[in-house]
Amino acid sequence: MKIGVSTASFFPREECENAIDKIKKCGAECAEIFLGTYYEYRPEYARAHRERFSDIPISAVHALSGNFEPQLFSPSRRVRGDAFYWLDQLMRSAQLLGTDKYTFHGYISRCSGGENIDEVSGLLNAVCEFCAHYQVTVCLENVSWCTYNRPGLFKKFKERCPQLAAVLDLKQARRSGYPINMYIEDMAGAISHVHLSDVDKDGHICLPGMGIYDFAEIFKRLHGVGFDGDAVIEVYGDNYGDYEEIARSVEFLKETEYKIGR
Repeated sequence: MKIGVSTASFFPREECENAIDKIKKCGAECAEIFLGTYYEYRPEYARAHRERFSDIPISAVHALSGNFEPQLFSPSRRVRGDAFYWLDQLMRSAQLLGTDKYTFHGYISRCSGGENIDEVSGLLNAVCEFCAHYQVTVCLENVSWCTYNRPGLFKKFKERCPQLAAVLDLKQARRSGYPINMYIEDMAGAISHVHLSDVDKDGHICLPGMGIYDFAEIFKRLHGVGFDGDAVIEVYGDNYGDYEEIARSVEFLKETEYKIGR
């Protein structure tokens, strides 16, 4: 399991192309690329900065969830057409950045529980098939306010969308109110990569190793379902102080993984 950092952890403190330089200095073994603007989705952006991204493995690309992903599920053909235009731009950029994975939120949901699984799965399949033309796998992330907002849904989607993979996000699991273990079991065998964060005794998000989570136990459970992919730190820009804290968190996670793997 490689330990990395998402450029989302530097947003909006650093532009994406500058964040990757900070990630390398933190000792990360891989990076997820969070592209937060339409400007950054364009292949021209990836082409202009690809050398800065070329000497570290890229776990996945990740878009700002509200920009176009919800519109991929719109009942309007024209709205979906515009959304697929931006998805096309992002997939071209993913190829240029050298990754075959796409961290995906999907549509916005407030845990209503009223999903039409067959209808949603049909639209998910359309997204998966579109991305497959670029040799990119769609990786559905558990997000408390989006498509995959509670355990049990992923298995239902996976039955209908065989190409679909999953992303486990620890902070979003906590926000959903369901135990992390329920998500691990739901995603078992299909976890592409993991978003790591910690939480302090007061419930505030912090960097791994600076809160109360037992990462040794989390890593054991991930290994127990056969996961051996990338585990990347993904926190928000105001969840830590200086960048040296991220380097210490990376080292903590590497040591924890090493002890588990011995």
